[in-house]
Amino acid sequence: MKLSNFGFNLPEELLAEYPAENRDESRLMVLDRKKQTIEHRMFKDIVEYFDEDDVLILNNTKVFPARLYGNKEKTGARIEVFLLRELNQEQRLWDVLVDPARKIRIGNKLYFGDDDTLVAEVIDNTTSRGRTLRFLYDGSYTEFRKKLTELGETPLPKYIKREVQPEDEERYQTIYAKNEGAVAAPTAGLHFSKHVLKRLEIKGVKFAEVTLHVGLGTFNPVEVEDLSKHKMDSEELKIDEKAVEIVNAGIKNKKRVCAVGTTAMRAIESSVSSNGQLNEIEGWTNKFIFPPYDFSIANCMITNFHTPKSTLLMMVSAFAGHDFIKKAYEEAVKEKYKFYSYGDAMLIL
Repeated sequence: MKLSNFGFNLPEELLAEYPAENRDESRLMVLDRKKQTIEHRMFKDIVEYFDEDDVLILNNTKVFPARLYGNKEKTGARIEVFLLRELNQEQRLWDVLVDPARKIRIGNKLYFGDDDTLVAEVIDNTTSRGRTLRFLYDGSYTEFRKKLTELGETPLPKYIKREVQPEDEERYQTIYAKNEGAVAAPTAGLHFSKHVLKRLEIKGVKFAEVTLHVGLGTFNPVEVEDLSKHKMDSEELKIDEKAVEIVNAGIKNKKRVCAVGTTAMRAIESSVSSNGQLNEIEGWTNKFIFPPYDFSIANCMITNFHTPKSTLLMMVSAFAGHDFIKKAYEEAVKEKYKFYSYGDAMLIL
């Protein structure tokens, strides 16, 4: 498979700027791989497709307010700082992206907040836009993290051109988010409401929680025609004993084992035993899934509609079949489904 196989025309008005008014009232396209059929439903109807002891694998990562705005010393120029990951807690070192990057050099200081109580010094360049910052703050580590949270805003994807609004803080987070560390939401999970989860629970559906801290690398464009030469950024991953037991019981009993989102799918496919069972893991993964690929764990997937030539579209194509996904996406454009982070959902059976 080549990069050019994943191009398609996506009208700009189909990129979702806002989420559906209620989480579970986004649209749902249901693909049946065996029958090669396409159904049009609402997300809340998803309960009908699951039975007792089926398994939903949820990524419980929590998005932190990763986008900050500071002012450069002397010039006062406004600089966007996007926190990627903490490198050293004691020294308060962070891996970040800065914009505009051309103005930011080693030794520069950036001031944050109205009172300038938080200052950061640039100590290294990592990539063209990447920098290592050392934050200077008098308080304890807990107070420092609280300050970062106060000053940061919800890191909506760049395609959303509007200002961040207060409701984004809640809506760009799954209702089961627990473990803070992501800079982008596992967006397939955004459709689940408490009501839908409760209805699934009453039916006897089991929930296995994994943690994969989504990084910005998920959205990096693929710049090579030969997909085998593309490298994914590493993302932190944890799958514990409880999740392993639930998932492996589902596999053993030939139940529906459903990955909620590409991040949950990447997490479970990063820790598979030789006999096709899920293993515990605590580490990092840079797994890149593209066609052809044999999936070991999940036999069902919930996902959003992805942009052309994205690694997410490639994974979905590997799972549902390239031609079937192409057909489904043509249908989605025709039926005006909403795409990307705040867009509609797809269930692949």
